[in-house]
Amino acid sequence: MSGTHTEVPSLVSAPLPHPVPADEYGACPVTDVLRRIGDKWTVLVVVLLGRRRHRFNELHRSVDGISQRMLTRTLRTLEQDGLVEREVHPTVPPSVEYGLTPLGRSLLPPLSGLADWAVAHHGEITAARGRATGEDGQMARSRPAQ
Repeated sequence: MSGTHTEVPSLVSAPLPHPVPADEYGACPVTDVLRRIGDKWTVLVVVLLGRRRHRFNELHRSVDGISQRMLTRTLRTLEQDGLVEREVHPTVPPSVEYGLTPLGRSLLPPLSGLADWAVAHHGEITAARGRATGEDGQMARSRPAQ
């Protein structure tokens, strides 16, 4: 789970303490990365930049509903994490392009695997959600067997 458990072959086969300490879960590299890529816009921005480099306004026009402030924040976070590079071209006015770094490109295959899984199982998940909620949209309560 945490930085001390990086030698395990797979997350699902890693031994976990019981209960999992909150501080260890919070310090876990997997938790950290999922928090970063799990926000509203990051995956979409990474996918777009995975196709080709974009200028800021071009990227902004490509993502309906994202504000300039949120796009700036998302790009800065991805740049701080080493996933996106920002290249300033010495023109008047300066032109800025964003692209994925090699580290950012290495995120595309596992992201694609997760996307493929989500598409393949979306119907099952939707059906399970429908069974779990009542007509009023509230979670159905467990009823004792009769």
